[in-house]
Amino acid sequence: MRSVVGALEIAAGVAVLAGAALQSATGFGFALVSAPLLFAAAEPEQAVGLLILLGLVVNLMTLGTEGRRPKPLVRDSVIILGWGIPGVAVGVVLLQALGSTALQIGVTIGVFATLAVRALARRRRHAGAGHPPGWSAPAAGFASGALTTSTNTSGPPVVLYALARGATPVQTRDTLTVTFIGFAVLGGAALVIGGTEAPHAAALAALIPCAVAGHLLGRPVFARIAEDRYEPVLTAVLIATALAGLATALL
Repeated sequence: MRSVVGALEIAAGVAVLAGAALQSATGFGFALVSAPLLFAAAEPEQAVGLLILLGLVVNLMTLGTEGRRPKPLVRDSVIILGWGIPGVAVGVVLLQALGSTALQIGVTIGVFATLAVRALARRRRHAGAGHPPGWSAPAAGFASGALTTSTNTSGPPVVLYALARGATPVQTRDTLTVTFIGFAVLGGAALVIGGTEAPHAAALAALIPCAVAGHLLGRPVFARIAEDRYEPVLTAVLIATALAGLATALL
């Protein structure tokens, strides 16, 4: 981030807190809320590095500090992460080739595409379709991997897959958390190998407390979201972040 702390940097800190709270409450949303302002406050490579490390903090807290046994879809998570390996390499190329505005617009397009595809998936489910097709988990993994190292907004493909899979809210949240941790490791390694500049220590020191506080604020919200309200909440989050991302990219 810039050496002089201004309104944009403060807003980025608030966005990190809000994104961490949202991810703690629903299982995803950290980067979708935080990315637009972090990309505006820092260079793209710095922003992606910050998002990966801060997201890792939030996800490790979800698995390690809630005093319960996680219930991810283990086999699905392995497939998603396996297919994410080539995706992260593609994402590094995109990050180094595109500017911050193009990446912000890409995030927004990705969210809108997720909404459209999810609507089709719901129609299939209501028409009697069962388990999602075999290619859906690999596709979700590759897309999430590419998004991890280009914009760090890897959540939507996994959310779509989990909803189509019929996962419970706890399974969805924990599957997202496990895959996010895996993608953070894969993405961080790919960025280092690709010669991407590491995030500034001062920025991390300023933003990690925001991420921790946000997680603690969002944790009780998840416990209060009834199972029949979880999917509508995810839909609302996707719509709100898509509109916010589009507005940020065009301003």
